[in-house]
Order: sequence, then C-alpha cells, then structure tokens
Amino acid sequence: MALSLSRLALLGATFGLTLPLHANSADTALIEHGKYVAQLGDCIACHTAKPGNAMAGGLELSTPMGTIYSSNITPDRETGIGAYSFEQFDRVMREGVTPAGMNLYPAMPYPSYAKMNEEDMRALYAYLMQGVEPVRQANLEADMGFPFNQRWGLALWNFAFLDKQAFQPDPGRDAQLNRGAYLVQGLGHCGSCHTPRGIAFQEKAMSDDGRGGQHYLAGETVEHWRALSLRNLWTVEDTVQLLKTGQNRFATVAGNMADVIHHSTQHFSDDDLTAIARYLKSLPPGPDDLPMPSVARAPAAPPADLFTSRGGLGYMQFCSDCHRSDGAGGKGLFPPLAGNPSIVSNDPTSLLHITLTGWETAQTATHPRVYTMPGFARLADQEVAEILSFVRTRWGNQGTSISAAQVKTLRDQLNPATTDSSTFETPRLADLLAAPNADQVVRGMRLHLQTKALLPDNVGNALNCTSCHLNAGTVADGSPFVGVSAFFPSYAPRAGKVVSLEERINGCFRRSMNGKPLPPQSADMQAMVAYFDWMKNNTRPEDKVAGRGVGKVDPAIKPDLANGKAVYAKQCAVCHGDNGEGLARADGERVYPPLWGDQSFNIGAGMARTYTAAAFVKRNMPIGFHEQFPLGQGGLSDQEAVDVAAYFSGQPRPDFPDKVKDWPNGGKPVDARY
Repeated sequence: MALSLSRLALLGATFGLTLPLHANSADTALIEHGKYVAQLGDCIACHTAKPGNAMAGGLELSTPMGTIYSSNITPDRETGIGAYSFEQFDRVMREGVTPAGMNLYPAMPYPSYAKMNEEDMRALYAYLMQGVEPVRQANLEADMGFPFNQRWGLALWNFAFLDKQAFQPDPGRDAQLNRGAYLVQGLGHCGSCHTPRGIAFQEKAMSDDGRGGQHYLAGETVEHWRALSLRNLWTVEDTVQLLKTGQNRFATVAGNMADVIHHSTQHFSDDDLTAIARYLKSLPPGPDDLPMPSVARAPAAPPADLFTSRGGLGYMQFCSDCHRSDGAGGKGLFPPLAGNPSIVSNDPTSLLHITLTGWETAQTATHPRVYTMPGFARLADQEVAEILSFVRTRWGNQGTSISAAQVKTLRDQLNPATTDSSTFETPRLADLLAAPNADQVVRGMRLHLQTKALLPDNVGNALNCTSCHLNAGTVADGSPFVGVSAFFPSYAPRAGKVVSLEERINGCFRRSMNGKPLPPQSADMQAMVAYFDWMKNNTRPEDKVAGRGVGKVDPAIKPDLANGKAVYAKQCAVCHGDNGEGLARADGERVYPPLWGDQSFNIGAGMARTYTAAAFVKRNMPIGFHEQFPLGQGGLSDQEAVDVAAYFSGQPRPDFPDKVKDWPNGGKPVDARY
C-alpha cells in the first residue's frame, strides 16, 4: 500500500483527429530515443484500453465533469495520428489544440508536455509514426455534461493557465538536479496527479518555482485514490528502488501507480531515476506533509491489545498472515504497515480503496510475480473501520481512527464487488470478546494461531495449527473449525475406533506438529476445545457444513514429479524455501512453515499423503495469487496440485513411531507413506 497515481496522466481525450504519416526512412537511433521518451511519458498506460491494442486508445476516464476516452495515437491514417505533421503534433502536445482547431480537455497533460525540449518531441514523433504498429480503431466521443461539453471554454482555460514556455534549467542547480526537474515537471507529468487542483481543474503550480510553488507535488485525491505528496521523499536510494521495482523498505505502490511502474519508470535509466529522486528530495516538505523516514523501523512488538480489542482480533484474522503481527510484512512479498505512508496519511482514501477493492503489486523485472490482496468488501463497514483504525494507530503509526461512515461513503462511491460467492459463513474472531467465557476462547484461538510459541514443550517442529487450519480455522476449504465439535466423538478409520475431540487434537500434536500430546483435562486443552465449541454455533451432528475440510482431488490423477518440482519452484519456494525449509526473518521469526525436513510434519500426518495435500493445495495455495476472499488463495489446476503435492509430500521428513498401529481394521489409503 503506497503511492497511487491516476490515469489522468497522458489522456488525450480527443487526440484521435488525424492526418499523414511521413514516408521517410526510419532513423533507428531516433526511433529508439523516441521509444524511451514514450516510456518517460507513460504513453501506453492511458492510450491502451484493457484489453486492447497498444496505443489504440479507448481507455475510459471518469471525471467530476463526465467521461473521457483516450484516443488512438497509432500511425493509422484514418483513425490514428498517421496524418499529423510534426508541427501539428507539436501543437497538440504543447497547447492541446488539434489540427482541426479543437481544444483538448486538460486531462491530457499538455501543460506539462509544453516543457519538453524539441529533441525529445521530435524523437517521440518519430517513434509514434515509425515505431508503433498502426491500428484502425475509431475514437470514442467524450460524454461531458453542460457546460463542460462546450469546448470553446477551453481556449479561455488555456489563456488563464497554460504556460507554453519550454523547461529552462535553473543555474542554481547542478545538471543532474535540472534533469530531474525536467523529467518530473515535463515528461513525467507527476503534477497531474500529485499536485492539488484549483476550482477550474488547473494544477495550482506547474513547478516548484515562483508563486504557488509550495503546492507543487503536495498531494491530491484523484479517482478515489490519494496521490501522496512527493516533496522531500525518503532517501534518494529508497525512491529509486520504488520507481525501479515497485516497492522499497517503507511502501509498495498501489492502484494505477502499479501500471506506471510496470509500463514506465522501471524502464528508466539509473541516471534518470537518481535525477528524479534527487529532485524530489530537494523539495522542502509542505505544511501538511508527513515526515518521510530515512531509517527502516526495527521490528515492533505486537500491540498490547492485539487479542483484547475487536480491531486487533480482526487484524489477526484477516491481515496478519501477510502483514504479520508486528506490521512488518514480508520482504519482497507483502508491504509493511508500520510507517507505511498510505496507512498513516491524513487522508485515508487510498487505504479505504485498497481495503474495499483489493491491490496488486507492480510487475517488474525485479519482482516479476504479481501478488494480490483481495478486496474485503464482504466485511461490514464497522468491521473495516475497526481493523483500519487499529492499523493506523499501532506499531508507532500516528494516524487517526476511521469511522464506519467514512467506509460507507467510499463503498457507495466505488460500489465494490465481493470476491467470494461461497455460502460459507466466516466466523469473526472479534466476536470472541462477546462470549461469556471470552478469556478461555481467546486463549484457545491463540493456541491454534501461536501453537509453537505458547506450547513449546508440545510442538516438535516449526508448525502451528493455523499452518493447515488457515486463519485460525476460519477459511472455507482451509480445514475450518466451523461445526467440527458437533461431529465428535466419531469413528476414526486411522485409529480404528471412536475418538474424542481431545484425542483428535492430540493426533495433530503427535503427527502434524511432530510433538507430544496435551493432557486432556489441562487448561490449555480445554481452552482449545472451548474454541471449537464456540465455532460450533448451532451445528448438529447430522448437518452438512459448507466449506468444511479441504475438498477432494481425483486420486486417478497420476502425479508428474518433474512438473511438481517446477511448480514448486515457481509458485511455492518464495514462501516455503528452495529446499522446503520455510521462510524466516533475520530475527528468526517464522513467517511461513517448512514443507519438509526435521522442522516439518512427520510421515503420520494427513498432509504427508499426496491426495490430501493436493486437495489442500488446490483450494488454498498459493496465497496472494488472485482476488478470492480472504487470502487470494488457490489457483492451481488439479494436475498441478497433484504434481506439487506428490513432490513435497514425498520429501524426507520425520518418522512416526506409532505408524504400525494405524488402520488396524484395514482401509489404509493408497497414498499413505507407510
């Protein structure tokens, strides 16, 4: 969650009035320079619809005045810009006036492009005319209400606000700072989203110089995203890293800024990135700017009320699996929440937007895999407010609380779709606090969530109950605890007898956690049972619970171990390690569990069986893969799930001494490890 940039950048809403492609022979160096200029200007982001042909326009932009569509800027002679002379092209780019004399809406950032030098303008023209494939695609008319559909008024707007003077280097700055200023103020048109707008939709400042310069890049809310202030941004190195990779120590880009990183800034030269970062760092902070840290925070202790407040319990259920109990996130995977600028911003619009609609990382050469956070629109306004208020005021964050009314306002504006159609009713851990035995059931929940830490004498590896029973047993098809206690005592084929719930729990301690059983009458065992009973609700033994278990995978599917190894390397190793060792932070804190080796489950665990593991993987792994509530989990095919399950379940792992006692009455599964 971090900087958010809108599609307002580079929209030539009616840019598609066209004239004649010149037949000059291609100048390869000039065209290559022009391609780089197009990347500096991020032309593709706004002039390419999703889905659609590159540069062919059609991308919709909603504004307070109506709807605008980007135009076709391919060199098609009839519907693109193939007939523009350079002079006509230059006038459109600098003045927003087409060859037919029509004024463009200033959503097309021609006031910024007016600062371009002639060399870059001619190179861009050459690239668009000779380096882009022509696409015949008619432009869509803007749908603007009165009086905004009266384009003659735009000439007055230009008279009042357009400065056509090209960028002039500041003799008081060195060459690199001037290069950064040129890129930010001109081609980068950063002010289009990050500079506050006036009553006439004009940017309050086009540079940091002169009257109103304190407003330049001081932050603005655009399309329900908060484009944060860029003034005095982080360290130069941190800003370069964000623009190059989409993330740094403090933040990860969100919203349309992810597209900007993907299409544009990751392709900038290191020299240009450094120039931009130095220029932004040189701008004095504005009066409302948050102080940008230069040193990453040390891991914070979990908040004292993590398990005693509704916001804390909601966070632990829906957020901590990715962002961790200390708000530190997972390096290269999920962003930190401690010190994150979008979390603590005075304007929480982006945070609310992300929470309701979801988020994706920018796809870059450094981070080619996209990680996804699903939208949490399924949660009620009050629940979202509780969780976000908790996040904004913990781990040293100094944000203000969020109200349910704020959530409702943005929900009404965004109208987000829920990302899960399951009939499974997700229990809310926050409701544990209302139970008559709240202390006991919260302890039971914590024993499932923090088994290794709270019961070190009983857990013999690095796993917790929640390693298999996701989000403390509250995820559909993630082996949830909902209704489970209603079905005990019950016959267990593996034991060959009727077992109690306590015996079933101890089976997990001995097998999945390769440890020792808890005394059945101990306070901790009774707390775990109490948590199960709270999860039972009104379930009866004869009921069928939607989402119970992990589903099934056809055992007729034959595993391909070579493909399983490839799937593991591509989809699993980032969290579970190249050699199945799991993921731990530098301070030793375990992030994700090992899948084989001494610290993983033993051969007596259900997850050591190929088709049980495959069913779990099919529905629950990897996380952050798409938009399914609540973990973005699942997404592999049945064959891939079987292949990768066979690969990791068959790896070396601890023995189970009592294996000879299993299935005394027969019926041993064909995929058992013994």
